[in-house]
Amino acid sequence: MVCLHSLRSLVPSAVRCLIRQNGIHVRNTSGMSAGYNQANVVILHKSLADDFERFCRENTGPLPLLYRSAPGEWKSPPLSNDSDIRTDCLQYRRYEHGVYAESLTSLENYSEQLKDMVTFYLGCSFSFESAVQKLGVPVRYVEQGRNVSMYKTSVPCHPAGAFSCNLVVTMRPIPQHKLEAAAIATHPMKKCHGAPVHIGSPDFLGIKDLQKPDYGDAVQSLPGDVPVFWACGVTGVEAVVSCKSPLAFTHSPGSMFITDVKNEDSPSPDPQDGPAVVQISSDPLHYSLVSQRTAHKIRLLEEIVAIDPGNRGIGNLLLKDELLRSCLSLSHARSVLITTGFPTHYQHVPPEETDGPPGALAMTATLQALGKKVVIVTDEHAIGMYKKIVEDAIDQGVLRVTVPVLSYKGETPDCAVKFLCENGDPSAPRFDHLIAVERAGRASDGNYYNARKVNIKHLVDPIDDLFVAAQTIPGISTTGIGDGGNELGTGKVKEAVKKYIRNGDTIACDVAADFVVIAGVSNWGGYAVSCALYLLNICEIHERYLRKAIGFPKLSERETWASSLPSVQKEEKLLAILVNHGIRSGFTGNLAMEVDGLPFYDVHSDMIKRLLEVIE
Repeated sequence: MVCLHSLRSLVPSAVRCLIRQNGIHVRNTSGMSAGYNQANVVILHKSLADDFERFCRENTGPLPLLYRSAPGEWKSPPLSNDSDIRTDCLQYRRYEHGVYAESLTSLENYSEQLKDMVTFYLGCSFSFESAVQKLGVPVRYVEQGRNVSMYKTSVPCHPAGAFSCNLVVTMRPIPQHKLEAAAIATHPMKKCHGAPVHIGSPDFLGIKDLQKPDYGDAVQSLPGDVPVFWACGVTGVEAVVSCKSPLAFTHSPGSMFITDVKNEDSPSPDPQDGPAVVQISSDPLHYSLVSQRTAHKIRLLEEIVAIDPGNRGIGNLLLKDELLRSCLSLSHARSVLITTGFPTHYQHVPPEETDGPPGALAMTATLQALGKKVVIVTDEHAIGMYKKIVEDAIDQGVLRVTVPVLSYKGETPDCAVKFLCENGDPSAPRFDHLIAVERAGRASDGNYYNARKVNIKHLVDPIDDLFVAAQTIPGISTTGIGDGGNELGTGKVKEAVKKYIRNGDTIACDVAADFVVIAGVSNWGGYAVSCALYLLNICEIHERYLRKAIGFPKLSERETWASSLPSVQKEEKLLAILVNHGIRSGFTGNLAMEVDGLPFYDVHSDMIKRLLEVIE
């Protein structure tokens, strides 16, 4: 019997020879012929071959096609010189009408049937193991002498002809500090499934119990490990089940065909185009992927909007990468609640200011273009005005479609959870993310203050309660956008507000958001969010991660996304709409084309231009 350590160093032809002779008595090929590609195998009647090839082309993440044989071709010339698919896998599976019939160590008894059948060789994640190990990433199931864990997910693949099934993934526990190394190592290896499709809680994939894999073995995680999921070629096995062919064969999951192709042949990308791994939630645990180049551009956006035209000391409130993390979270969200409204002008009707609504509507337009549901929540006294602003924004081409405008009064203790969740059930939130932009925030004494320390509580509804409740509901993230520390969500930096902002001891918001975006003018923060969301969705690495490497990129929608971004013309129109409704500048109280005492031209217009230059 040949030991596994020896098998690691043997060339593929030698391992295949041993397999033919039944000289290997292990359950899977992980680690064999280290540095060489391995392949999943699907064998179908020639009448199904075109449909299956199309299924592979439309789901390249789980099914990277390495070679399609001719009918009856048992060799695979591009992958090996001396192979025989009837004998060169450790174990096979036979399916009849989509039902698993038996396991086999050879297909030689089916040689006559195989003359009318086509073999598909598909990339395998075993191929990238040596690459991740070179970067110090442990492979737990190898350490534990087990097969990799494989799971059926709730994520549907793109159907083709007779083939329709859900994605299958492999899971490897990876130490948290090695997550980026694992992503960097696998990202360029597209023929071996490429970068992970999910990092974090299995619930996002519809996987209920990691200790109950559908294929392979349960693998034990060590303290500090994070579940990392890659698209898996066993998706092909599920596709075979779905087509219900009278006869089909596959490899047995984990028992791969070992090729003569070295995986070191994969090209090394520009590091700037490689992936960055960013944690966006701790409950449930969730990470996202983005290219280093895109992350750098979003950091530039964060820096640009953080200038301090009022010299209020907001630089002391800045937290690095909050815009990046917030927008990654928003990119994954399906439904978003946006709240705005700061009634600072308590002696005027209406008391609202021109900072806030433009930022809210800019984010609304981009989120809607990305296919997300959006609602706006504001004070009950302002509902009619905001609905009219939305109507006018559509008439002026600032928005394409309407957005619901709601109020929240919070009459009872459980109102917030009922508002945020279906039937008040915390396991069924209506919204994935809440954003507050220039929204009056509750101070530690329960009052609401403008920058001059005037209590405006009588004009503010308790929308803060939604953000407080969201902290107790897994799956809802929150962002606060502000420019002075008295805005909802900026409680995350309240100690800095108390120390560095004028009147901070009194006005500092006490309610924290998961992410806080600080900008010189809050509208600028909203514009930055829109631009960052656009950058993320045209980022190949992030876009692939969003769709779990199945189906096709949505870059055909890029023009629609671009047209949803804020522009000088659109924001000028919107500011004119606000002035027409009697809404005043926050700092001066002027009923004029200005925000926070700064004229639209050339202050706000130049800011919009600077942000758009970053995303060009």
